[in-house]
Amino acid sequence: MTSEVTIPRREKLLSTLKEKEALIIFAAEEAKLEKFKQDNNFLYLTGLDIPEAIYFAFRGQNGAIEMLFIQRGDPEKEIWTGAKMTAEEASQKCGLSLQKIHYLDEFLSILSFYCPVIDKIWANIGEQYLDKPPTMQLFRLSPIRERYPNIIIESIETIITPLRKIKSDWEIKQLQRAIDITGKAIIDVLEKAEALMMEYELEAIMFYRMQSMGIKHWGFAPIIGTGINAATLHYEKNECQIENGDVILMDVGASYLNYSADITRCFPINGSFTDRQKEVYEVVLDVQKRVIEMIKPGIELLELNQVARDLLAKGAIELGLIDREEDIYKYYMHSISHFLGMDTHDVGSRNAILETGNVITVEPGIYIPEEKLGIRIEDDVLVTDTGYCVLSQHIPKEISEIEEIRIKAMTK
Repeated sequence: MTSEVTIPRREKLLSTLKEKEALIIFAAEEAKLEKFKQDNNFLYLTGLDIPEAIYFAFRGQNGAIEMLFIQRGDPEKEIWTGAKMTAEEASQKCGLSLQKIHYLDEFLSILSFYCPVIDKIWANIGEQYLDKPPTMQLFRLSPIRERYPNIIIESIETIITPLRKIKSDWEIKQLQRAIDITGKAIIDVLEKAEALMMEYELEAIMFYRMQSMGIKHWGFAPIIGTGINAATLHYEKNECQIENGDVILMDVGASYLNYSADITRCFPINGSFTDRQKEVYEVVLDVQKRVIEMIKPGIELLELNQVARDLLAKGAIELGLIDREEDIYKYYMHSISHFLGMDTHDVGSRNAILETGNVITVEPGIYIPEEKLGIRIEDDVLVTDTGYCVLSQHIPKEISEIEEIRIKAMTK
């Protein structure tokens, strides 16, 4: 992620600031004996994959100023953790002049100069709950809150969401990369899975493929559910043995440069779906295809959700699961879609109106615990000027495709 990508983003965001408003965006905290993953808003604006840093901007009478605060190098610590990014490196990477790069131990003293004239600070403070401690970001703003109670502190999500919702061509390429790698990992599982394996073995097969292609992180905790586990929506234990006759649900996504895929596929461990499994699968797949066909600029996510619910209800009646459409909630409990991007459940509300450049999921499902069966089929879809493009279109989902791969794998 170069300065050619991030400078225009910052310019757009700064143009939304009113006079006497400021931005304070915190990088993620330094990881302790684990892989570092950057805060997405900080990465979006700076392109810097370094911990603890702070991006500050302020709009005054004479326009906007920007500053970046980074960790100061410490030779003793660097023996253990490696060298810190230098001011020169940070300047080149994010596109701020060297004069605008400072060190973290200077942040509060420099901020003190601006606080008397700031009316509002937009910051990545995260979600706040009365029954939980303040987030680390809000805690780091405590000196401001205590000494300048007149300054309003609000979540950056309000003003950055309209920017992050519309994906640039560059962002779509990163998402496509994440999706394609996820697809290759899914096919690896289809070709290598065997009855009596453990769910976590399938997870390992996928992550090996991802890492061999340059992926450091999952976009989210992978769901590999066999049998009844597939009927648990956010099953994440991945610790059970795969039994003969099971259908396995995989809800997975690689994260490439913090852009996350989100794909769900189901397959029969024995090679072929039973007649009943096939009936359920066909209902879900038909609903998914019909909802995808509706996608275009100007349509509301709520409309997609209602159509999916109505179609699934009719399908559930035909399957003998329910007698009344209003009872569909027993077998389908979630929404059809969410925005996708740097966050798996990306910025944007569930009642948004779709615009060109949005990327959303489409993921109907039917979950039948009493039959030890859960079917969800999920694709990632780009909203185009004239309709849609399924970014995950090359990942097999037709029954004939899946069975062909499985049967071929089992006869080797």
